[in-house]
Amino acid sequence: MANNILKGKRGIIFGALDSKSIAWKVAEHAHAEGAKFVLTNAPIALRMGTINVLAEKTNSVVIPADATNMEDLTALYKGAMKELGGKIDFVLHSIGMSVNVRKGKAYYEQNYDWTIKGYDVSALSFHKTMQAAWDLDALNEWGSVLGLSYIAAQRVFHTYNDMADNKAVLESIARSFGYHYGLRRNVRVNTISQSPTDTTAGSGVSGFDGFYRFANDLSPLGNASADDCADYCISLFSDYTKKVTMQNLFHDGGFSFTGMSETAMDSYLKIMEDERKDKK
Repeated sequence: MANNILKGKRGIIFGALDSKSIAWKVAEHAHAEGAKFVLTNAPIALRMGTINVLAEKTNSVVIPADATNMEDLTALYKGAMKELGGKIDFVLHSIGMSVNVRKGKAYYEQNYDWTIKGYDVSALSFHKTMQAAWDLDALNEWGSVLGLSYIAAQRVFHTYNDMADNKAVLESIARSFGYHYGLRRNVRVNTISQSPTDTTAGSGVSGFDGFYRFANDLSPLGNASADDCADYCISLFSDYTKKVTMQNLFHDGGFSFTGMSETAMDSYLKIMEDERKDKK
């Protein structure tokens, strides 16, 4: 049930592609909580998705912007402040892409031109997003900036590839920019390390179904859904979390701190038992 905890707040939401995306869910939940916001994505992504449906549903506008391009980002903030009638209170960065993953390149045989492109889109764009806001003084006091991450920034997931490096840099940027923005404007900057989530982008990673099942079996609370993540984002945009900053916040049902679960162990023991039977 909505409680209007974002009433009067203005935001920018990057990365809503379709109804499965976390950014899409965040937009729906932010609207329900009384926020006004602008939706944005790269022009090519806008052609691929159905963001205009979301804009109509949430009474918002779409301003195209390439998050790797400072001119586009500057125009986005200026356009958003004009459209919304003031400075911005919250920003969601829900952007990630690896050409190496898409093309099936292993981590040990990267095409470095593709690697740099993925780094720019997935990590450096987070810095650029805040740099553009900083230069324009576009964020209100006690504003909140969030980036979406994944535990592959800390642990190896064999097919997550260079996206793991990108997420590690994303989390570092949150800490460093969070320090400077906190001193300047009391703006907090955090990342959310989300469970494997059945989104268009997530399901494109090789072995995603296995990642999802493994995390769900290991997590005492099970995987967090896109809707669950949207609720968490809303709490971090609200005034209830004004002193939370520079953190990588695990939102994964307990997966990040579970060594072995009963469910996972039972499955493993069953495999071992089947192997013993096959040897007889």
